[in-house]
Amino acid sequence: MSDSEYGEGDLRKTGMALKHDREWDYELDRIAAAVAERDAETVGLQFPEGLKRRAPAVADDLREYIEEDVRVLISGQPCYGACDLDTFLMKRTDVFVHFGHSPMKESEKIIYVPLFSNVDVLPIMERAVEEELADPEEDGDVGLVTTAQHMNRFDEMREFLEDRGYEVHTRRGDDRLTHEGQVLGCNYASAEVDADQVLYVGGGKFHPLGLAMEHPEKNVIIADPVNNVVTIADTEKFMKQRYAAVHKAMDAEKWGVIYCTKIGQGRWEQAEEILADNDDAYLITMDEVTPDRLKNFDMDAFVNTGCPRITTDDGPRFDEPMLTPGEYEIAVGNKPLDELEFDTFHGTW
Repeated sequence: MSDSEYGEGDLRKTGMALKHDREWDYELDRIAAAVAERDAETVGLQFPEGLKRRAPAVADDLREYIEEDVRVLISGQPCYGACDLDTFLMKRTDVFVHFGHSPMKESEKIIYVPLFSNVDVLPIMERAVEEELADPEEDGDVGLVTTAQHMNRFDEMREFLEDRGYEVHTRRGDDRLTHEGQVLGCNYASAEVDADQVLYVGGGKFHPLGLAMEHPEKNVIIADPVNNVVTIADTEKFMKQRYAAVHKAMDAEKWGVIYCTKIGQGRWEQAEEILADNDDAYLITMDEVTPDRLKNFDMDAFVNTGCPRITTDDGPRFDEPMLTPGEYEIAVGNKPLDELEFDTFHGTW
């Protein structure tokens, strides 16, 4: 197949005119090879929220590589990470493809296609060096972290800082993380390095905000190549919001304990501990935790043992206080208020 014959969804050669000039490699050859090797009759495709609109075009292009009688199914379930697999579709397909995230746990059943970004990270790193990072002669130690979308540029980032006189400290966190220097929205173990300043290269504020809360002793600099801004992670506003939720929940009598049934987000032991210590706590299981789904429960407050981002991102949208397990311990008097910290998620399923 020549370059001119590639369909709209296949961007391996041509690039993709999307916001921020991103180019994705859907690795259709690898998927097609797995279909042939397994003599598959069905293929399941799962996309993160931002790329669901590309799903039909990718499915069309994949059909050009596989036999006509192979069915291609698209997951419509919300997807926010490698922990958020559509297990229903996975069990009903011979090949299951998860786009947009690095593997959280290796599996012969799942093909992970990471979809790296082609955004140039060096200009924003240059600004970070000029505007926020300490001069290497004053403090040459710097931790370096990024997200899965920019891991393809990680060696380039490290070399950039080393060429400017910094000693770059990196590590791979725990089993939930695939790469050295990678952080997730729920896990910042890769930032546990011997440096007082950490440079986060990536889009958005949630990851560096959580990192700054998890490691309050560190100065977290955000170099965002997507929005072209350099800032310092400031946790003050977020902490005020969380303190307010905890205070409001201190008068709660009936607690709803949320257990998320998504494959990589359940913390059953943590939910059981809360239930064992509180006769007025009730277990509620669900896959997608939203304000609408909780409206009909007559609870004074909820504690979420699933993805921490449910609490931190959507907390203000719930009618009743939604707390993390650590915040719950404070609200019921088991811990002092000054022990409030960011909820992180470790281990896999």
